[in-house]
Amino acid sequence: MVHTRPPRAPRPLEGVRILSLALNLPGPAALQRLRQLGARCTKVEPPGGDPMQGYCAAAYAELQRGVRTVALDLKTTAGQRRLAQRLARTDVLLTSFRPSALARLGLDPSSLAQRHPRLCVVRIVGGAGARAEDAGHDLTYQAEAGLIDGLALPPSLLADMAGALLASEAVLAALRQRDARGRGVVHDVGLADAAAWLARPRAWGLTAPGGLLGGAHAGYRVYRCADGRVAVAALEPHFARRLGDVAGLGPLSPADALRPEVADRLTVWFAGRTRAELDALGRAHDLPWVTLDAG
Repeated sequence: MVHTRPPRAPRPLEGVRILSLALNLPGPAALQRLRQLGARCTKVEPPGGDPMQGYCAAAYAELQRGVRTVALDLKTTAGQRRLAQRLARTDVLLTSFRPSALARLGLDPSSLAQRHPRLCVVRIVGGAGARAEDAGHDLTYQAEAGLIDGLALPPSLLADMAGALLASEAVLAALRQRDARGRGVVHDVGLADAAAWLARPRAWGLTAPGGLLGGAHAGYRVYRCADGRVAVAALEPHFARRLGDVAGLGPLSPADALRPEVADRLTVWFAGRTRAELDALGRAHDLPWVTLDAG
């Protein structure tokens, strides 16, 4: 019997050509997402390379996978000429320079539209609009959005990674608009706006200290166990009822889950069980928790 492979499903950006001038993290992360959607991705790096390669070689290698890299010195006439040749064959230009830097290179929207009328441009900036020239970084964008507690650094680069997702979304939107209008469009993606979007649950009060998902609900917490920790997310009523039954408290109602003494009793119960015991209980009773090391 002859076995044939099923045909590969077409990817939505098959045949789309994307050229990126964006270095460090948000731009390359967006480019990798677009490559996974089928786009033909080329990244332009300066002669000295992308600083990310020195910061974190593992991140650089992962984000470069399947991406063609070309070294160009855009401060020279030869480099700008080679870039222009590539842009003539490009559907979307992705950048992370400030608008003023793009203008000095002759890559402002009006100049690009004159030379490449069907070219779409997605610009990753610190903040959209008037804030596009402001200095900033992931840490400052998270701080501004209210995602920094105390003096601890955040566990991930949320603004950069969310900005990458918004940039890939902007590419899709720009291509749809070009199809409808017959000409390229420009989209700006602000990293400060990306952080603010991620912070909305905290602004609503959901994850703020003492909020429903900020410690008030006994079924939505991280507890110590005998040899580590357990992240418990028994929020929905059926999960809370099951949590109470398994822990010997009786089924927990929504009101019960908000009582401090219930959290105290769960603290004692979890402290007496090992990760292995809790893993087995979670599987047996379909409970949404994950055990962790002591941290």
